Amino acid sequence: MRVGVLTGGGDCPGLNAVIRSVVRKGVQEYAFDFVGLRDGWLGALQGKVVPLDVPSVRGILPRGGTILGSSRTNPTKHEDGVRRVQNTLAAHNVDALVVIGGEDTLGVAAELSRQGTKLVGVPKTIDNDVYGTDCTFGFDTAVGIATEAIDRLHTTAESHMRALVVEVMGRHAGWIALHAGVAGGANAILIPEQPFDIDQVCEWVESRFKINYAPIVVVAEGAVPREGQMVLKDREVDEFGHVRLSGIGEWLAREIAERTGEDARTTVLGHIQRGGTPSAYDRWLATRFGLHAVDAVKDGDFGVMVALRGTEIIRVPLADAEGRTKTVDPSLYDEFDVFFG
Repeated sequence: MRVGVLTGGGDCPGLNAVIRSVVRKGVQEYAFDFVGLRDGWLGALQGKVVPLDVPSVRGILPRGGTILGSSRTNPTKHEDGVRRVQNTLAAHNVDALVVIGGEDTLGVAAELSRQGTKLVGVPKTIDNDVYGTDCTFGFDTAVGIATEAIDRLHTTAESHMRALVVEVMGRHAGWIALHAGVAGGANAILIPEQPFDIDQVCEWVESRFKINYAPIVVVAEGAVPREGQMVLKDREVDEFGHVRLSGIGEWLAREIAERTGEDARTTVLGHIQRGGTPSAYDRWLATRFGLHAVDAVKDGDFGVMVALRGTEIIRVPLADAEGRTKTVDPSLYDEFDVFFG
């Protein structure tokens, strides 16, 4: 059997670990032949296919990014896109496909599956918002990077007695903001699931200054104030219809400064959260996902996504995760309100 491997969407620590484990087990235990599709669904549209074997995956476990490249291309937005993808697979004698990606990439996979393509999905995103799995690889690395940044910012905030707003990734889900904010001792954590009251945020900031401590506010990029709309630098969208988020941190710092009279600055962590070496946990989880994905291919169990449930790796229908987002439960967020202010 010849199996194709594709990585789509934003780059993510642990992608190479999945590729490595899929190829190693597929070749060594099942005698599969592998090819990689370059640059996600773009390569599938354009016929960019490269050989993939055990020597080509040696040494990639600790590397960030993806050796196959990635893109945010959506085949369903291109003329005859699905047919062109299927033609690429047929032209290269690809019998089945392992698709590694987030909600958008897996959404395309679900559509291809409905149209007869044999494939297995692997969930990835630093945002941890793919529905159906307890955790996605890349999330642990992103939280670690954000937490270290917050730790470092505490010292400069205290030295200059200013409020610091730390903007982290999280379009629709505040998992990174909540985990890193709690771990980093933030004085306010703002997430997309809970529209915030800017007056309350300013009260929390002022309460810290009153006891001679400089506040740290962690805000997810998709967080919105109660009285307004999402704050954006521009309204450019990708092929999946997503607006490029950014700007809430700058807006928040400006509002805090104007309302409290205190100095406030912004740090936007941006892409640094998903770059570089994956954490040990992300390597471990990504490796397990890869092993179980190739098992699903061997079993002929297509149209499924591997997922973490407790400590076990299970298979769930791709359709179950399609169009749904795993968000922070309000009760979990409320657990930490004692630390705000």
